[in-house]
Amino acid sequence: MFDPQWLPTIMIFLPLLGSLLVFVTPNRWRDEVAGFMAAVTLGIGLMIWYAGGSGLLSLNWIPALGITYSVELSGVSLALAMVTAFMSFIAVLYAARRIPNPGTMLALILAMETGLLGIFAARDLILFYVFFEDALLPSLLMLAIYGKAHRMRALVKFAAYTLFGSLLMLVSIIGVRYLGGSPTFALVDLKQNLVTGPAQTWLYLGFLTAMAVKLPLWPLHAWLPDFHEQNHDSGIPDVMGTLYKVGGYGLFTFAIPLFPDASLELRPILMGLAAFTALYSAWIAFGQKDWKRLLAYAGLSHMGFVALGVFSLNETAVIGAMYLLAFQNLYTGALFLSVGMVQERIGSLDTRVGGLMTGAGALGGLTIALWFASIAVPGFAGFIGEFSVLLGAYQVSPWLAFMAGITTIAAAAYALTAFQTTFWQARPLGSVAVRDLVHTEWLILGLPLVVAIFFGVYSAPALNLMQPAVKSVLAALGGN
Repeated sequence: MFDPQWLPTIMIFLPLLGSLLVFVTPNRWRDEVAGFMAAVTLGIGLMIWYAGGSGLLSLNWIPALGITYSVELSGVSLALAMVTAFMSFIAVLYAARRIPNPGTMLALILAMETGLLGIFAARDLILFYVFFEDALLPSLLMLAIYGKAHRMRALVKFAAYTLFGSLLMLVSIIGVRYLGGSPTFALVDLKQNLVTGPAQTWLYLGFLTAMAVKLPLWPLHAWLPDFHEQNHDSGIPDVMGTLYKVGGYGLFTFAIPLFPDASLELRPILMGLAAFTALYSAWIAFGQKDWKRLLAYAGLSHMGFVALGVFSLNETAVIGAMYLLAFQNLYTGALFLSVGMVQERIGSLDTRVGGLMTGAGALGGLTIALWFASIAVPGFAGFIGEFSVLLGAYQVSPWLAFMAGITTIAAAAYALTAFQTTFWQARPLGSVAVRDLVHTEWLILGLPLVVAIFFGVYSAPALNLMQPAVKSVLAALGGN
């Protein structure tokens, strides 16, 4: 009889199988094979969600080194895995339509999906590190193969920041096990053999640095705008990049349980850094004239909110942070694809082109609706996440919550200003006519918007999934 504990493993590695199949499939069938594998992966995720999550599967992988194959999809990890599978499916649909001879791009999307799902399912620190690196490689290849003229500069910067953080994380991972005396790297064993004293703080700082690069947090964010700006104009690599939520998730799943004393000790400093990141990013976004750089800073501002919630160690704020971490992928990813559609029509990512609403009303309508989700208008999933973060953070530090709250005003300013100058201002004389949405473009923008509205109006399924996981993690602190 089939053991449902194996479902996460199938969900993780099915996209990788699809990636390999894409390379050996005749050109005329590659789109269908990639779409089928992405859809089946999403279907398996729905099965796990319907079952309320999977149990923990733990097998000895390299016993001599204490490395296990421990995976589980439940709570926050299941929510993130579901959104990842959904948006990967959307990315496959758009790549099949937008990218000429899309076989390589489709294979990289599916390969990266395996790494991302593995990150969320891993319950062993070495396994987590392996999937962390596995997801990085397809992202680098997308930039190297499909990027713009200055892609190598962006690639080197991205790789340097990430590898620097990875090295510190690996040192911390090894230290956590050997200084704590755990028999394995499995999370369940590590939590029973915690490192104490100053060593815990130093190991936390190493792990925190790696996660701060991937969130990212100021001042470790410099790679992000160039990464997005130099990626392919379609926005497909950017969608996969927004799904790379290892920073916020790693802090929640591993840092809080393994470094509880250090988390409490550094809470005020880290909350201040997170609030500053959110406000600073929104301010910088306001001055951007390139859509991709604007979206990069908007995403950075959202991650400031996520970090504020996680670092506050308040149950309401942490639930809000995880909610925002998951569902921000929907509308930010869809906005990158919307920008890609604008670029396909007019050949520019400049926010000052003007007048697109005249010929592309549906594209403009869906784009502004996605922006409403991004700036946390009530009725969208983003509102529940950001409001919960502010509500919980206020109980810990009212002034920092107020500082972060100003970001919501700044977000409306930069989003609506850029939308106005792109879609409403007068179109220059002699400009070519702009066509509206056609065929699958409606689904590519419409489906993420529908999901964002659904979980903005009816949040119970996601909150009921996340709340027990958050309570379990925060129990390591003995109350908050």
